[in-house]
Amino acid sequence: MVCEHLRSLENALIERGYTVTSRGQAWSDNCREWVYFDCVLDIEAVRKRFSLPDCVRMHENLDCKSGTERGFECIKCRDAVMGKFSGAPVFP
Repeated sequence: MVCEHLRSLENALIERGYTVTSRGQAWSDNCREWVYFDCVLDIEAVRKRFSLPDCVRMHENLDCKSGTERGFECIKCRDAVMGKFSGAPVFP
């Protein structure tokens, strides 16, 4: 389970039935718990729907070699909830 700053978002994705495609330490020691979902996160809609604190920032990786992704990272706890960049159902 990710930190309390991202927990409501993670729970909503699970409740809606989106598949967790990966969970754990993503790519470096600077990451703690990163959970990836098989959907595209609508960044603006998620920000409006969820009360994400200032320590939660949008994270985006557009490098095709390592895999494109977009989601939210807690810079305080080093956790993240990530989705695909494109090509999947959109949440919310």
